[in-house]
Amino acid sequence: MPPAEALPNAPEFTVTELSSALKRTVEDQFGHVRVRGEITGFRGPHSSGHCYFALKDESAKIEAVIWKGVHGRMRFKPQEGLEVIATGKLTTYPNSSKYQIVIEALEPAGIGALMALMEERKRKLGAEGLFDPARKQLLPWLPEVIGVVTSPTGAVIRDILHRLEDRFPRRVLVWPVKVQGEGSAEQVAAAIRGFNDLPQAGPIPRPDVLIVARGGGSLEDLWSFNEEIVVRAAAESMIPLISAVGHETDVTLIDFAADKRAPTPTAAAEMAVPVRSELMQEVASLARRVGVCWQRSQESRRNELRAAARALPGAGDLLAIPRQRLDSAAAGLPRALKTNTHVHFRQFAAASAKLTLRVLHAQIAQSRHRLVASSERLSLSSRGQLHRRRERFEVLDARFKASRQAYAQAKRQAIGRERDRTERLAERARRALLTQLQRLSARVGQNEKLLTALSYRSVLARGFALVRDEAGHPLHHAASIGPGAALSIEFADGKVAATAGADRPLPPAAPSSPKPAREAKPSAPKRTPDPADQGSLF
Repeated sequence: MPPAEALPNAPEFTVTELSSALKRTVEDQFGHVRVRGEITGFRGPHSSGHCYFALKDESAKIEAVIWKGVHGRMRFKPQEGLEVIATGKLTTYPNSSKYQIVIEALEPAGIGALMALMEERKRKLGAEGLFDPARKQLLPWLPEVIGVVTSPTGAVIRDILHRLEDRFPRRVLVWPVKVQGEGSAEQVAAAIRGFNDLPQAGPIPRPDVLIVARGGGSLEDLWSFNEEIVVRAAAESMIPLISAVGHETDVTLIDFAADKRAPTPTAAAEMAVPVRSELMQEVASLARRVGVCWQRSQESRRNELRAAARALPGAGDLLAIPRQRLDSAAAGLPRALKTNTHVHFRQFAAASAKLTLRVLHAQIAQSRHRLVASSERLSLSSRGQLHRRRERFEVLDARFKASRQAYAQAKRQAIGRERDRTERLAERARRALLTQLQRLSARVGQNEKLLTALSYRSVLARGFALVRDEAGHPLHHAASIGPGAALSIEFADGKVAATAGADRPLPPAAPSSPKPAREAKPSAPKRTPDPADQGSLF
C-alpha cells in the first residue's frame, strides 16, 4: 500500500509550522555547543553591525552569525582564515531552510593562531607607520611627575615604587586598570589618552613620562597589549612612553609603538630616573672642579692686572698734554669774547638800519593792495559762481517739469489700459458666470429627472404597494410577518394601516408543542381595501 494511503489520518503541517518545529528541535537538542573551525567568507561587519561568515574544516562547513551587541563586547575579533573555537547555540534560518550557529564567544585555537594574528596585525600597523623610529620621542632626563598605567593590586607597582625610591624619589601618578581579561585593552588605551588629556597647569599635574607595565604571563594573558586600540593609543601619546610588559623574552605590539621598551617593570623605573647618589657625587665633583677653576682664573687675572699696571704710564704724564691745551685755551678766551661781541654788534646795526618808517609804510601799502585785489577777485568769483548755479538750476527745473509731464502722461495711459483690461475681464467674468449658472441649472434638472426615475414612488404609481412593519422598516418576505402583526401599506396616493391575518399557508417547520391561537385584531374601521382592486398582499 502506498505511503499516502497508509497514513490517511496524518496531520498536515504548513511550511511555517514545520520550520518552527525543526527550529525548536535543533535549539533544544544543541542549546550550547563549542565548535572548532577555520573562519571563511568573513568580510567585516555588515551595514547592520552583524557579522556573517562560516566555520569549516577538512570535510564540512557551517554558517555562523555574530549579532551586533555581542561583536561589540568581544575582546577577540574574527578574521578571515583564522582557526578559532566558537561558543554558541545552534538554530535554523527558516527563509532558506539551513541551520547556523549563533556565536556568543570566540577565542583563537592555540598559540599558532594567536601568533599568526599578531604577525598580521604587526604588518598592518607597521604599514601605517606606527612603528616608525622617527616617531619616537626622547625620554626626559629627570621627570618631575611619572605616570604609571598598571594594576594597583599587583607586585608590579610595588617594584616600580621601590625602585624609584632607591634611585631618585619622584611624584608618581597611578592610573589603575585591568591588565588581563575582557575590557582590559579599552581601559589601558583610555588611561594613556587620559594622561595625555590632562592640562599642563591643572589641579592634577601632567606626567613628564608614562610607564605601561605588567608582569609576565602567557601569550593569552598578554594579549590585551597586542590589541589595536592599545597600540594606536601608545603611538598617539604626546608624553614619552616606556613599555614594560612581561619579561625580557615577552614581546607585544605595544613595545614597537612605545618610545622605549624595558625588559621588566623594574628596568622601566631605572630608565625613567637617574641614580640620585651618583648625581650628588657628580655634582660635588663638578663643584670642586668649578672652585679650582675659579681660583686659577682669579690668579691669572691678578697677574695680568699687575703686568698691565706696570706697563701703564704715570698720572702726571697722562695729564700733561691736556693741561697744556687748557692753559692755551684760557689765554685766548678774552680776546675771542671781544671779537665775537664786535661781530654781533655789527650784524645788529645792519639789521636796525633796515627797520625805518618808510620801509614799514611801503610794506603796509603793498599788503593793503594785495588785500584789495584779493577781495575784488573773490567778489567776481562769487558772482560768476552764483550765475552758473542759477543757469544750472533753470536747466534742471525745465528738465524736471518735462519729466513730470511725461510721467503723468504715462501714468494716465497706464490707468486707461488697466481700465480697459478691467472692463474686458468683468465682461468675461459675467459671461462665465452666466455659462456656469446655465450648466448648473441643466445638471440640477438632469439630477431631478434621474431622482424621479429612480424613486420608488414611480413604482407605486404603476400599481405596486410598499409594506412596512410597525417600526417603519420595509418588509421583503412574507415569512418575516407573524400573524396579527401591525403593518403600514403605502400606495401612490397615501398610506393604509393593516393587520396580518392567519389564513395563509405557513412554511413547513419542525413539530413542536401546540400553542394557543392568537385572536386576530379587527382591522381599522376607517378603510377596508377592496380585494378585487388590490389583490392579495401575501
